[in-house]
Amino acid sequence: MGLRLKFNLVLSVVFLLGLSVSGFISYNLLQQNAREEVLRSAGVMMEAALSMRTYTVDKVRPALRVSADEFLPQGVPAYGATQIMNLLHKKYPDYAYKEATLYPTNPTDRAVEWEADIVNAFRNNEGLRETSGTRMTPSGPSLYLARPLQIKDPACLVCHSTPDAAPPAMVKVYGPSNGFGWKVNEIIGAQVVSVPMSLPIANANRAFYTFMASLAGVFVVLFIILNVMLSMMIIRPIRSMAATADRISVGKLDMPELAESGKDEVALLARSFNRMRRSLEKAIRLIDET
Repeated sequence: MGLRLKFNLVLSVVFLLGLSVSGFISYNLLQQNAREEVLRSAGVMMEAALSMRTYTVDKVRPALRVSADEFLPQGVPAYGATQIMNLLHKKYPDYAYKEATLYPTNPTDRAVEWEADIVNAFRNNEGLRETSGTRMTPSGPSLYLARPLQIKDPACLVCHSTPDAAPPAMVKVYGPSNGFGWKVNEIIGAQVVSVPMSLPIANANRAFYTFMASLAGVFVVLFIILNVMLSMMIIRPIRSMAATADRISVGKLDMPELAESGKDEVALLARSFNRMRRSLEKAIRLIDET
């Protein structure tokens, strides 16, 4: 096995190891960054919904002029936030916001199976203030961010304690079986924001493939440069020394001396070889004289 082949084998093994480690680290880092990007988007949507709820309570509800036999859902914070986020959902179908409730006033807010699991997780662990995860949808993986909906204001029970205590107009709209029996400090649902991960993941994968291709390209260029340097600085001088040694071994002492320029190991070897050759010539002349 030649020196060049040994060198290239070692270089290839080092490259494959480096490529594997770099690929593993960069892939996981890019995927993590993609998830964090999606999570930030979900957080912005969640804060926007909370701001809409606050605006409804502080600005919209006091401005409504409602008679005793009339019910306007626009004064309900959950209704305002949900309706505005539904407008966003129409333009970006993969982005969704829902106030998923186990026993909602509005049936459209009823939690489906996976949302009910999130609500029950909040109910079973009151110290849990936020949770996130991923799930598969028809359009690809989607990240969800959820926060608990807890009854903190006793005034909410005016509409949600019993049908008899609730405004008749509301009972007329939604019926006597929906959204009652709530209690103070009870977690009755969860605010759930869903954001698609397909685009950030695609961008992360594209960046990963670009990085790996660039790294492979750098290796190819480095491989060529190192082989040229190996050939010019080591293999060619050593082959010249080997050829000269072969000629001298068969008695051809008229070969020119090897070049000794430089201070590297090859130059030192050339000097040593030339000294050995001169010593051999002297020894041969002494033998001939005797």
